[in-house]
Amino acid sequence: QVQLLESGGGSAQSGGSLRLSCVVSEGTYRSTCMVWFRQGPGKEREGVASIDADDYPMPMYADSVKGRFTISRDNTNKVVYLRMNSLDPEDTAMYYCAADSAVPICSLIPVDYRYWGQGTQVSVSS
Repeated sequence: QVQLLESGGGSAQSGGSLRLSCVVSEGTYRSTCMVWFRQGPGKEREGVASIDADDYPMPMYADSVKGRFTISRDNTNKVVYLRMNSLDPEDTAMYYCAADSAVPICSLIPVDYRYWGQGTQVSVSS
């Protein structure tokens, strides 16, 4: 059973920063794609950033967060991070961590992932 636990959400002002964490409880973590999704009020869930399990990972980012958000992973402690800088009110959403070892490419498509955390809320005020 894969379990994902997010933390680090909260409130920030426009231009501020937050760092989200996702702890993974899964034996095959090293072969797992890790992804951050978000769902804002009245919006569909969208992929934010993904990272593969290679020794030299190639992160993928949504256009809306490129240059502002950074995804990284600590394979020793089985933690995935999302560093969010230059936050904007449009970034207000519930942020979810997702994982799967069966996807050939670490996409930003929600239906590709079987395992999800409960989410952590991020609220950005202007």
